[in-house]
Amino acid sequence: MAVEAIDMAAPSNDYDWERVAYLLLLSRAMDDIEEQELVPAKLVFNQFSARGHDLAQILIGSLLTHPHDGATGYYRSRPFVLSLGLDIVDAVASPMAKSGGYSDGRDIGVVCNYPNVKREGAMLFPMCGGVGSQFSPISGWAQSIVYHRDELKDTSYQGALGISMGGDSSMSTSGFWAALNISTTNNLPHLIYIEDNGYGISVPQEVQTPGGDQVANLAAYKNLKIVDGDGTCPIEAPRLIKEAVDYVRAGLGTCILRLRVPRLCGHTFQDTQTYKPADLIEQEQTKDPLPKLKDHLEKYGVISSDEWQILEEKAYEEVRGAVEIAKARPEPDTNKLKRYVYAEKDQYNNPEIQLRGGLHADDHQFPASSETPDPQGPRLNMLTAIRNTLDYELQTNPKVLVFGEDVGPKGGVHAATLGLTDKFGERRVFDTSLSEEGIIGRSVGMALSGLMPVPEIQFRKYAEPAAEQLTDTGIMRWRTNNQFAAPMVVRIPGGFAGRGDPWHSMSDEVEWAHKTGWQVVMPSNAEDAVGLLRYALRDNNPTIFFEHRFLLDNRWARRPYPGDEFIVPFGKAKTLTVGHKLTVVTWGAMVERCEAAALEIANGIEVIDLRTIQPWDKEAVMTSVKKTGRCLIVHEDNLTAGFGAEIAAVLAKDCFFDLDAPIERLTMPDTPNPHNIHLLNAAVPTQERIHAAMLEMLAI
Repeated sequence: MAVEAIDMAAPSNDYDWERVAYLLLLSRAMDDIEEQELVPAKLVFNQFSARGHDLAQILIGSLLTHPHDGATGYYRSRPFVLSLGLDIVDAVASPMAKSGGYSDGRDIGVVCNYPNVKREGAMLFPMCGGVGSQFSPISGWAQSIVYHRDELKDTSYQGALGISMGGDSSMSTSGFWAALNISTTNNLPHLIYIEDNGYGISVPQEVQTPGGDQVANLAAYKNLKIVDGDGTCPIEAPRLIKEAVDYVRAGLGTCILRLRVPRLCGHTFQDTQTYKPADLIEQEQTKDPLPKLKDHLEKYGVISSDEWQILEEKAYEEVRGAVEIAKARPEPDTNKLKRYVYAEKDQYNNPEIQLRGGLHADDHQFPASSETPDPQGPRLNMLTAIRNTLDYELQTNPKVLVFGEDVGPKGGVHAATLGLTDKFGERRVFDTSLSEEGIIGRSVGMALSGLMPVPEIQFRKYAEPAAEQLTDTGIMRWRTNNQFAAPMVVRIPGGFAGRGDPWHSMSDEVEWAHKTGWQVVMPSNAEDAVGLLRYALRDNNPTIFFEHRFLLDNRWARRPYPGDEFIVPFGKAKTLTVGHKLTVVTWGAMVERCEAAALEIANGIEVIDLRTIQPWDKEAVMTSVKKTGRCLIVHEDNLTAGFGAEIAAVLAKDCFFDLDAPIERLTMPDTPNPHNIHLLNAAVPTQERIHAAMLEMLAI
């Protein structure tokens, strides 16, 4: 009996080819209408065509059907997002900055997101404008898949994956290398899709990497499968994409899928590609995947030429209809501009929870809490108080994960996590590679998966490589109009200790106060550290928790443990000494010195410990200043543009007629933190200089 030969070139049943073709035509129609009509009419201001990249993106999106798949894209990923289910009207309205959609006019139209609240396939993380920032969050998502599956025993995560998409030049970024290192080291289900068009805007690959082929240079990388081929071929591309997706879904580890695709137009609509040789541009046009797919499907009788024409006309008609609906949408409400920087409540005082991300989006129930301390046992140093708080929250919330450089068996370079790995295991308290970008980036993916990440940045100065991820995290809620948020608690030790230096002793908390969407906490003692940390771990906003190195084992900062229910809500200052002659506003390591200096004077000085500087307790400070008529602000950070300047500006406006003397600041000079002890004492405000400043103000 003869066996009929299988035609390996025939369109695979793994794809709905009519849907693939229609989405491809839909994407082309959007590009055409935007470029030819909406850009000239100044209705669209940022247009990034996906021509040439579109077929492969749609094929990949078609396979992301698992309810716990997660994805990140970039500015050229609209066809991919359409394949996930993005509403067509939203897709054309957002580039016009109209109301509604995925940002309500707040973000660039090509920077999409897709919450997929019904879990009908992949969720698309909020895209970011920074190239390379899309990679490490998917490492965090992939790690979360493993955590939900193996630690939380949720079998619904079996077979889920995370995919990050980027162009070839994005492989040069620190974000790419951080993610590659995290995912391969931990064998995570991470698919890295590289759309290789040979250029980063105008810079060819030969400038990016030796030999001009980043993927070839990764051939010897451990725990990494590489799938490589032509992203425009309707025979090869579907097969390679299926191979890569199946590999990662099977739990075999991380895979790079590199498909070569042509960029059939400029980087943006303004880019004329004059930097490319004319023969190269002509050659690229021959690689257009659209006519290739049309001919292939017609050859195998899947879609005839007439049927293709009908689909094309339908696509243009649908896009034109969507454009007219989008044009009719109102402009965003300017009265709502300030909304959703932080989590909010509605008019009935009910929380307005984001659609995806964090504990609150999954209605997590927390243990009881109280603002009244219940002192227990001997006085503890701040270090032990922080450790005890992390211990309790790890015990009572299985979604809390603590990690960073050396936080595992060593217990952290400051010993704040000592013993927690032994108690809770390496899935919950673990070491990371030395990459702050990767530490915070993976935290984003974890937070979006519904976990509470508690990453540690080993010293304040070392947070600088993570600045992009921190910035993007802070603005996530606002730029998605409360659809996404990534609550986390970033623990950062900093400030001077017995000595100082420019690398380990930086304070510079004002940088985080200026980062939109972040809360900034600076406890001065063990009791407040417990209450503030517990509040942060249960809050619905991202928080920087600053652990001052001088206070970690400071005698003055020791307090009895205030109990497992104790919390300190943010934005509530604490008055340490009461007076009517001078208000002293301070925080962190300066609190002890200000209190001691005030007690030397015996009476009249009101010392206020802000405890949190974002938000800060304006009411408490203004009430005190209106009583005393004078204000001295003391902080460790530099003078120029330090947070004291913000406080002074508010007081100068709102308490102007109550002041009997100029507002004064006592701070470090505008220098880095010095190492020599005499230089350090000359730089950081000492008790003696604070005392002298108080007397000077009282004498006015």
